[in-house]
Amino acid sequence: MVAAMLAAPPAHAQDYLTFRSPSGNIHCALMRGDWTGARCDIMEMTPSFAVPPADCELDWGHAFEVAAAGAGQPVCAGDTVADPGAPVLPYGRAVSLGGVTCSSERTGMTCRNAEGHGFSLSRARQRVF
Repeated sequence: MVAAMLAAPPAHAQDYLTFRSPSGNIHCALMRGDWTGARCDIMEMTPSFAVPPADCELDWGHAFEVAAAGAGQPVCAGDTVADPGAPVLPYGRAVSLGGVTCSSERTGMTCRNAEGHGFSLSRARQRVF
């Protein structure tokens, strides 16, 4: 797929792959290992998940993840996968790792697992399924 089109990956690329949307507003990482799945962080948006759960003392509403199995979810996170130097995943392209696929479209980024669960992110709306 697009993995071969992305800039020269590090030696461990088969286990960790970062990329960003052409606009630079969405940054993602696909991981395979102790935890297999995708996480994306959106920089600018109208938050769909504005109210954090009571047990979240970190940042809320900008990070989303989906594992190789199970539903997508927002993440209470004190870190980020944002990497301004990550290669761009062009609109209309997709990249997969560990059974999770992320697709870049002009309307946003969608990541889903083989079960069909995942998340879709855009400036206007963030959705988990």
